[in-house]
Amino acid sequence: MTVDIVIPSVGESVTSGVLAKWNVADGGAVAKDDIVAELETDKVTLEIRAPEGGVLRHAAAAGATVDVGATVGKVEVGAAAEAKPAPKAAAQPVAAAAPAATAVAGHAASQNGHSDVRATPLAQKLASERGIDLSRVPATGAGGRVREQDVMEFIQSKGAAPASQPTPTSAPSPATAPAAKAAPAGSRGVTRERMSPLRQRIATRLVQAQHTAAMLTTFNECDMSAVMALRKTYKDDFEKANGVGLGFMGFFVKAAVAALKAFPLVNASIVEDGGQPAIERHEYYDIAVAVGTPKGLVVPVLRDCDQLSFAAIESGIKDLATRARDGKLSLEEMQGGTFTITNGGIYGSLMSTPILNAPQSAILGMHSIKSRAVEHPAGSGQVAVRPMMYLALSYDHRIIDGAEAVQFLVRIKNAIEDPQRLLLGL
Repeated sequence: MTVDIVIPSVGESVTSGVLAKWNVADGGAVAKDDIVAELETDKVTLEIRAPEGGVLRHAAAAGATVDVGATVGKVEVGAAAEAKPAPKAAAQPVAAAAPAATAVAGHAASQNGHSDVRATPLAQKLASERGIDLSRVPATGAGGRVREQDVMEFIQSKGAAPASQPTPTSAPSPATAPAAKAAPAGSRGVTRERMSPLRQRIATRLVQAQHTAAMLTTFNECDMSAVMALRKTYKDDFEKANGVGLGFMGFFVKAAVAALKAFPLVNASIVEDGGQPAIERHEYYDIAVAVGTPKGLVVPVLRDCDQLSFAAIESGIKDLATRARDGKLSLEEMQGGTFTITNGGIYGSLMSTPILNAPQSAILGMHSIKSRAVEHPAGSGQVAVRPMMYLALSYDHRIIDGAEAVQFLVRIKNAIEDPQRLLLGL
């Protein structure tokens, strides 16, 4: 008897995806509920599990675009006893990589095929690409799972040589492909890789935002001294009491909620109503937080931020960011935000003009903290060196006037420079 492996429905807006990789080789033995493949859609990465135990037969190749409801494989039930356990299939990119890199990935897959090692899909992929034995990597994830960060820390601590990556101007590294000849000087090689569904979706939404909104950006700067002093004083006590660190994001989320309450149109969006544009106001504050992942930028949503404590905000953001990087976010967790915050400062950005996260009407950009000479105290004529951050607010001018946008950003600046305002509701 055979049982089909069918691509399940993810949501109304997701109709297809790319079969990113097979975790088990064709003809390999699988148990019920084993993760046998991964499907990349334009919103989430989905794990495909075996419906029954038996022998796996592939019906679609890795890299193929498949529709929801399509059969991508079969399980021959009851044949597992006759089959020898097959090694886990190496991560197979959508576009073919260099032969040497493929060989290294295949060797890594045979090392990582231990049944007693639990790891996230991204950790498995990274380990396969770098030739890392997952059984040697200390696990810090939930349930003893090895995370992508664990593999990266292991590589850094051991000085492991990474597998070669296809680049426009270089051949596979001799460290990972000893038999390969070095590229001649002045090589002008070219590689081409199909964009992932997530990257395609990001591109479409960003272009759509620029074409449909009257987007404008206003800037300000804020003195981070008060927040930094507060964190330094209470950081240890806060972490002991709540089990999570006290970061900057909690202050900015709280400040954004206070500003959104004062300027509700920034928390609104333009929608279609009977073929005519209408303003949809939101009486809740669902803040989306941009998170960079190996596959692209995702924007998970933290719900009802006006009702959350600092600890709940920090814990919620940490959880969303971790699961975003591990590809474990659900479709619902990336929909429905009313306002977005993005922090380019963690990558060293000094100033930027963030693009709207449609259909939202505004997005706040945080940046690096730099010590600069500014007038302090204000109006004194004296100059002092202070830790300063540039803030940027991009907004849809169709719904938000310039004066309102400027006052909104000033409201956030004042709350960050005097955090007591957040306690007093000022």
